[in-house]
Amino acid sequence: MNIGKRHWVIAEGYLPEPGPRADDRTLRSHETACILNASDQAAHIELTLYFADREPVGPYRLQVPARRTLHLRFDDLAQPAPVPRETDYASLFVSDVPVVIQHTRLDARAGDLALLSTMAFGGDA
Repeated sequence: MNIGKRHWVIAEGYLPEPGPRADDRTLRSHETACILNASDQAAHIELTLYFADREPVGPYRLQVPARRTLHLRFDDLAQPAPVPRETDYASLFVSDVPVVIQHTRLDARAGDLALLSTMAFGGDA
C-alpha cells in the first residue's frame, strides 16, 4: 500500500521533565512519534533534531518493518546523543518509503497528566 509521505516535520518539540511519577515509565513525561508503515517493505528512516541555539543532532537511524507501527519515544533516543529535556527542538524524518507520522506528548510535570497529539507535517521534496 502506498500511503504516507517520505518527509515529515514536527516543528514543535519539547521533552518536559519526567514529573512526580518518574518511577512509572507509562506516566513519565515524554514525547512520541507514532510511525505507520503500511507498505510491503521495511522503512529506513533518518531523524535529525534541530535546535534554536546549537547545531542539529543526527541522524538517528530507525527502522519500521513492513505493515507495522513504531511508537518512538524521544526519551529513549541515545545515539548519536540523548534528547535534552526542557529544550525546544524540531524533528525532521526522512524515510525511503512512504510512512505516516503523528506526534504525541504526555506532560506530567504538575502531577496531573496533559496529553497533546497532532499530525506531523508531511511532504515530498
